[in-house]
Amino acid sequence: MVTDEIRENMEVVGFDGDHLGRVDCIEGDRIKLKKRDGGPHKKHHHYIGLDLVNNIEGHKVRLCCDADIARLFED
Repeated sequence: MVTDEIRENMEVVGFDGDHLGRVDCIEGDRIKLKKRDGGPHKKHHHYIGLDLVNNIEGHKVRLCCDADIARLFED
């Protein structure tokens, strides 16, 4: 199962390679992203559903959709 391969600090990227964030941990069926360094969202975590994960490539979690689409599904 892909969740066994996902580790803290792995980069999460869209299918297009654009950066979404870094893994904080897995919570249930979602990836909890680390708090962002800047901008309006710096004080809270975002989540990406594990159903969006396409594969693991080295130290990257690659999603099955482009980053701009994945951002629409962030919690």
